[in-house]
Amino acid sequence: MRTIGHLIGGKTVSGRSGRFADVYQPMTGEVQARVALASKAELREAVENAKAAQPAWAATNPQRRVRVLMKFLELVARDNDAMAELLAREHGKTIPDAKGDIFRGVEVVEYAIGIPELMKGGYTENAGPGIDSYSMRQPLGVVAGITPFNFPAMIPMWKFAPAIACGNAFILKPSERDPGVPMRLAELMLEAGLPPGILNVVNGDKEAVDAILDDPDIAAVGFVGSSSIAHYIYSRAAATGKRAQCFGSAKNHMIIMPDADMEQSVDALVGAGYGAAGERCMAVSVAVPVGKTTADRLMEKLIPRVENLKIGPSTDASADFGPLVTMAALERVRNYVEIGVKEGATLAVDGRGFKMQGYENGFYMGGCLFDNVTKDMRIYKEEIFGPVLSVVRANDFDEAVALPSEHEYGNGVAIFTRDGDAAREFASRVQVGMVGINVPIPVPVAYYSFGGWKRSGFGDLNQYGSDSVRFYTKTKTVTSRWPSGVKEGTQFAFHSK
Repeated sequence: MRTIGHLIGGKTVSGRSGRFADVYQPMTGEVQARVALASKAELREAVENAKAAQPAWAATNPQRRVRVLMKFLELVARDNDAMAELLAREHGKTIPDAKGDIFRGVEVVEYAIGIPELMKGGYTENAGPGIDSYSMRQPLGVVAGITPFNFPAMIPMWKFAPAIACGNAFILKPSERDPGVPMRLAELMLEAGLPPGILNVVNGDKEAVDAILDDPDIAAVGFVGSSSIAHYIYSRAAATGKRAQCFGSAKNHMIIMPDADMEQSVDALVGAGYGAAGERCMAVSVAVPVGKTTADRLMEKLIPRVENLKIGPSTDASADFGPLVTMAALERVRNYVEIGVKEGATLAVDGRGFKMQGYENGFYMGGCLFDNVTKDMRIYKEEIFGPVLSVVRANDFDEAVALPSEHEYGNGVAIFTRDGDAAREFASRVQVGMVGINVPIPVPVAYYSFGGWKRSGFGDLNQYGSDSVRFYTKTKTVTSRWPSGVKEGTQFAFHSK
């Protein structure tokens, strides 16, 4: 059985804490590996390596730092198929979804290649009499990222690529549920020419997280996960003087207006609601049809589509989605479905009894669809993170806008309509961080920025784009004045020996 350790100072090292966690094969339910869980001392070792390596990396001109990222992209392309298979084996998402996971991370690396331009400061001549002013962006030093299980390639790259491009050293603490791909990404960065110590991977649990938050040499931390943990990390990081950007839970709504193309809307709901088994922070988990006629038309078309979803092993490229990541995740989703039934919602499609032939011990579940969900129900208020879609019927446009606006989470939202005026008003009024118009999963391109509002995001700056450069650098402003010297009648001679 594989044992996964850490990558510290450019070397793969075994765990010394004596603690390990199981890494499951979601398709079969079997344990396929075990991962070492770092102690505080092991985390400190990674920080010391990073701290020692970072000054030379910061002094490397940005063009040379970029060449490492460019080579890294070549290596990711070379190993794309193998990494996608590894990702699918540990997470459970299908191979096409796994390749999408990698691709969306690559886009942010491509953005970070522009760092020579993105880190440029400003210069003002004669800001005062004989006075010039200029600013420069400088790296923070050692920074860290704590990343989730659901995107084990994408979110690590979202974190470490801009941080390293800016001249920082990085400590990555990936999810212990699927650590194989983050380790592989770090190995590829070394192969691309990254100096040892600039990217360290420390696998672990809460002990490693707390060690990151308490370490005095870590200047900033980024996190993606549940809102309760995001709030904990943000608060504790602030208490120790660290910068923090922490992104939490979501309850993404999709509004279906009476004039929407219903076939297009249903296609969008199926893909965005059930893809990757719903284990996406941008998954649509609430459909909001406006008006009874719209709701009835939606359910008429949606029920058979959900009933006929193809669930399969991760290796089946034709499957709509594969298993959930662990048995605990599966039981959690099943429990939420039972809660919804007890709360009085109509369970129009029940996928809890699904069993995959030949994979009976895998963590599979069929799609579930609730109708007549109300905003006081737990299945509406809380993030389920599984293949469960709730339909909340709205009487009119104003009620549809109010539902996502008043929800405690404000990650993403979408509206499907042919009416440009309605779409424009919706985009302006809705109190959510990312908005899609006839786009169900409105993840911004890499040169914009990703981030939710309310309890979906803690901190002032978002994850990538220009916000990432601001987050991973500090601005220094210099005001200079040079007294006049003797210029006339002085002979200057330059001699070479």
